[in-house]
Amino acid sequence: MIKSILDNSENYQPGLSIDCVIFGFHDNQLKVLLIKVPHNEQWSLPGGFIPINEDIDTAAVTVLNERTGVEGVFLRQFSTFGKIKRNENHFDNELLEYLNINPEQGKWLTRRFVTIGYYALVDFSKIFPNPINPHEIVEWIDHKEVPNLILDHREILDKALDTLRVELNLMPIGYNLLPEKFTIPELQKLYETILDKKLDRRNFLRKITNIGILKKLDEKKSNVAHKAPNLYSFDKEKYDEVLKNGLNQGW
Repeated sequence: MIKSILDNSENYQPGLSIDCVIFGFHDNQLKVLLIKVPHNEQWSLPGGFIPINEDIDTAAVTVLNERTGVEGVFLRQFSTFGKIKRNENHFDNELLEYLNINPEQGKWLTRRFVTIGYYALVDFSKIFPNPINPHEIVEWIDHKEVPNLILDHREILDKALDTLRVELNLMPIGYNLLPEKFTIPELQKLYETILDKKLDRRNFLRKITNIGILKKLDEKKSNVAHKAPNLYSFDKEKYDEVLKNGLNQGW
């Protein structure tokens, strides 16, 4: 894929790239979608280069789809990363030779690249990674068990997490991360996992109820060992209204 881009490098914006942080929630774990390529033992975020005939937001969707097969995801731009030596020595002579890229073409890759970070919250059960490149591995990995990442991708991931934690105080979350029906303890666990701290049960219930985005269903969770808790769903109309107007609270 890189070789194809270099053969048509005039169609791509030089010195600029995109990296995507995709979060999903499953088994009480906040997971992140990562890629492993055959020529590197380290993992990476889904990323790529920007066609000169595409808007950056459109290019982010294209990059994510081409690297993972994931589509229909709303991506949010959250930061830019441009340290002087962020990609120094990443494409060394050994790697260029492995990729069958001559040194002259390789100069396009070895220049300084500034990357734009995007993140998304997705329903884990509805995302089925299917990379176009059959030699690449795409997996969901618990955010606390992320292995070594290439370049500054750990910094990008940490910044995305920090952004998500700040935005918990400014907007509701859960609609894209939880199943259609869920319990309050499951919603609280999602917040605790992202914030990496325990929350008082009664205080959480009061705050989340006061936002006004939940609908209590006339159903209880089945197949539980103890007293079955009530099931809830999000009121999509009110959820979207709060998203638009924002919140002002702390967790």
